Amino acid sequence: MQYEYQYHIGDLPGDIVLTGSLAIDTEAMGLNNHRDRLCLIQIADELGAIHLVHFKNQNFDAPNLKKLLSDNSRQKIFHFARFDVAIIQHYLKIDIDSIFCTKISSKLCRTYNNYHSLLDLCQELLGVKISKQQQSSDWGAANLNPNQLAYAAQDVKYLHRLRDKLTTLLQREGRKEVAEACFRFLPTKAKLDNLGWMDSDIFAHH
Repeated sequence: MQYEYQYHIGDLPGDIVLTGSLAIDTEAMGLNNHRDRLCLIQIADELGAIHLVHFKNQNFDAPNLKKLLSDNSRQKIFHFARFDVAIIQHYLKIDIDSIFCTKISSKLCRTYNNYHSLLDLCQELLGVKISKQQQSSDWGAANLNPNQLAYAAQDVKYLHRLRDKLTTLLQREGRKEVAEACFRFLPTKAKLDNLGWMDSDIFAHH
């Protein structure tokens, strides 16, 4: 598995120019934002340039990265944005808007299928087989190995193409507007998760 990417420690260099919308993913020690620290953020632009920012020193100041992620003129594409947006809120202390989530989109328009993972979407919609072998590896290590870094790059490589395919399906099924409403709510949902309402439905009667 070989993917081209640029690797950075702690922040993006100030002179990097990224084009258009951004595909974003994160790697952490687990799925609990309060317990499991953020280790890596991956970004790909519309031209396919991929950058990996490794927080190996657990310093989350990252002014260049924060400025980029806070740019509301850029669409940010995630797979399972709820987790990524929440952990970025928690550690980088910034809000992210202008979101597209491929998992939410898939659940809204691929109702013929109960499988909505990135692997499933890449295989069905793009005809691409990706590996998830490094998904549960130790992302907190001071030195990430080449397989981990290639895996991280892979997870943002196809998100732009998936967004385009899923947007077409959402439009076909008449669910684009409800998808966009879900995307707009994601920053608030992330805040609720970070405040402790991760497993509680505040809209439920009981």
